[in-house]
Amino acid sequence: MTAFTRIARAVLAAMILMLGGAVPALSETAGATERSELPVVTLATAEKTPIEARVPVSGSLVARQPVQIHANVSGYEIQGVIADVGDRVKKGDVLAWLSDDALTAQYEQATAEYSRAEAAVRQAESQIDSAVAALTEAASTLDRTRSLRKSGNASQAVLDQAVAAEASAQAASALAADGLTVARATLAQAEAARRLARLNLDYARIKSPVDGVVIERTAELGAISGTGGDPLFTVIGGGEVELAADVIETALGQLKPGDSAEIEVAGIGVIAGKVRLVPAAVDPLTRLGLARISLDADPRLRVGLFASGWVTTEQREAITVPTSAVLAGEGGARVQVVTDGRVETREVRAGLTWQGRSEITEGLTPGEQVIARAGAFFSTGDQVRAAP
Repeated sequence: MTAFTRIARAVLAAMILMLGGAVPALSETAGATERSELPVVTLATAEKTPIEARVPVSGSLVARQPVQIHANVSGYEIQGVIADVGDRVKKGDVLAWLSDDALTAQYEQATAEYSRAEAAVRQAESQIDSAVAALTEAASTLDRTRSLRKSGNASQAVLDQAVAAEASAQAASALAADGLTVARATLAQAEAARRLARLNLDYARIKSPVDGVVIERTAELGAISGTGGDPLFTVIGGGEVELAADVIETALGQLKPGDSAEIEVAGIGVIAGKVRLVPAAVDPLTRLGLARISLDADPRLRVGLFASGWVTTEQREAITVPTSAVLAGEGGARVQVVTDGRVETREVRAGLTWQGRSEITEGLTPGEQVIARAGAFFSTGDQVRAAP
């Protein structure tokens, strides 16, 4: 050992004795300085929160059950119109009426023909009664004549006459029966004609077949019924309005009848609803399917209004983290878990995304902390410190 080394050791020993307990304090200061140089990260806690899956929809309001009302008789003038667009009507209410003078006359004529056919039936029945009586008398006469002929008290000519009379009576009876059949057929035909005339007369009153709201009217005073293909009135059956919603083809598999919906209707606001019909086909040009969403009753709803919103297809409690904490790579999703200041890269299985948070179905437990942002810059084993 050189003299310089011995002197240096002596000086160091003297300094240690002079400083005494100051050495640990210097060590702590050095440790604090080292920790302050670690990267600062924002941590987020994995926790159970409500999460939903939603499908966007948009479209126009339509009538759930549009009912077209036509005139069932053509060629008659419209003499009165009662209902107008926006009116709420009941089943059987008269909406308009046609000129019925000719129809009334046709009904009266058919009624007269029916009465005549009834009289013909009664006459045929009387003829049958008369023919039966004549046949009975002819048969009795024939029996008596045969007895007299056997005893020699009647000639053969008289017997032949009695046989002919009995045969004639039988023919008359058969003819009367046929006459009754024809009379009854004529009566049935007259009854059908009378019913038809009654129906046509009733058709002069244009009535609503359902309860609902009138949304269209083409009936005008003086117009002739049945001259065009357009209905006189169009009524929303039950007054129910729903959304004909366009749905992107990739989301069709998520929809099912009964899913709840929140629909924003132009000029009205949010209206609750439910999926009634799921699209059975997709438009090959737009790649959209048309779903039907029934809406809660609201008198402000009008056919043709634009509406858009969301259909909720799933709702549950799940373990979630901020969406920015989930890193995507070739191997799948991963998060950077921080335990006691050290980073652990962990593979996870991600699920739904909802309101800035992602569902983690595998790989995390509630209470674990992850790097919320910029996690891609760290690897397993890195030391970090949490931001205040």
